[in-house]
Amino acid sequence: MKTPKLHHTLSERNNALLKRALFSMIVFFSFTSFSQVEPVTVSKEDGKWTLLVKGEPFYIKGAGGEKHLDVLLECGGNTIRTWGVENAQEVLDLAQKKGLKVMMGLWVQHERHGFDYNDEDKIRKQLESFRLAVRRYKDHPALLLWGIGNEYELQYNNTKVWKAVNDIAEMVQEEDPNHPTSTVTAGTNDVKVAFVKNELTAIDIYGINTYGDIGNVHKVLEKANFERPYMITEWGPNGHWESPKTRWGASIEQTSSEKAAVYKDRYEKYIWDKREQCLGSFAFLWGQKQEYTSTWYGVFTEDGEPTEAIDVLEYNWKGEFPENRAPKIEDLKINGNQLEKNTILGGNEKVSIEVLATDMNSDKLKYSWELYPESTDLKSGGDAENKPVSILGRLSKKSSPKVEMKAPIREGKYRLFVTVTDGVRVSYANIPFYVDPKNMEEDTRVRFIQQDIKSFEDQ
Repeated sequence: MKTPKLHHTLSERNNALLKRALFSMIVFFSFTSFSQVEPVTVSKEDGKWTLLVKGEPFYIKGAGGEKHLDVLLECGGNTIRTWGVENAQEVLDLAQKKGLKVMMGLWVQHERHGFDYNDEDKIRKQLESFRLAVRRYKDHPALLLWGIGNEYELQYNNTKVWKAVNDIAEMVQEEDPNHPTSTVTAGTNDVKVAFVKNELTAIDIYGINTYGDIGNVHKVLEKANFERPYMITEWGPNGHWESPKTRWGASIEQTSSEKAAVYKDRYEKYIWDKREQCLGSFAFLWGQKQEYTSTWYGVFTEDGEPTEAIDVLEYNWKGEFPENRAPKIEDLKINGNQLEKNTILGGNEKVSIEVLATDMNSDKLKYSWELYPESTDLKSGGDAENKPVSILGRLSKKSSPKVEMKAPIREGKYRLFVTVTDGVRVSYANIPFYVDPKNMEEDTRVRFIQQDIKSFEDQ
């Protein structure tokens, strides 16, 4: 009779011990999770705004993107920016491993993509989905701040989006008192600043995406008596919408060397020099994408090679250039003459195009040329675009600094790309040109017409 009683007593004791152990584990992991939080605050002292991480000043030397983090660290960068939470855990964990901070984006839907800001149910669901994300990631030690929305006011009409953004910001402040809120607009002007000042009362830091117009940002904020802190959340070369255009409407892209000069000048004048109110910036794009061209915004190539812009960003962040510098594009010539803004060629016309490049380290340079039709899949606001298919058979001597090209026969817009590499870093340029069949030699035009007739008959 005693044995069952002893067994029962031992079972109760074991259960009690197990419960205590489980409780201790819960307390331990809860404490560990909480203790990992690195509180971030924004303070103003003697007229200067400062971002503080665990009470220590933190100036954002950031990049927009989630790749090539080792290169970012080598350059002196300390923060990355995302636009959404699709792979947030992976990004935060990797950033923590590398010693980087993250501006975590909450992608506020755009009216231009079909979202209706008169639909209260959709607005509520959007906010509640963000609440779950904030609860999930708010205690991660790599988190620096929340980026609530990006360019949601681009091509919009319904101003209710501003209230929706502020409601999200209020929710974030309620759920996570340890990290500041921010929001991002496409550039800025008097109207946008007025909305940020009057409607976005729960936003701690104003984020501005700006390119060629970066020099006017502080002037606009000053004129509006905007006294809160701000960040430059995207910046880089002149945007394709604000660049010089050819007679046929093709935007002229800066060479990588011209872009490098821009990254240096704009950082010094309009970011670092404004640090009493500007808490830092995110260079765009820390990666590569097709947007108008395949080279316009990325500071890496499609193959992941660093370009000239990275040399300058390292100088901006560390105060010194890397030992190995990218080649520099000095000039482009066509048939030995200076390249003109409007290059018009006849169909099948033969031309030679030369790139003049130098290397500060006296490295041996390699060259590559590619011909494409001008992209027609043009979007706005950074929406995904498809890269055109390259044109084969029109270039010879493609691995030399001077390429021989037979212009395409068909009338239209084209672009010739050249890359120069020292085996580690890359420079590049491209030339938009137009093919006008009226300039085609008579016998070539006849053959072309005959080929078209034959092609039609074969169908």
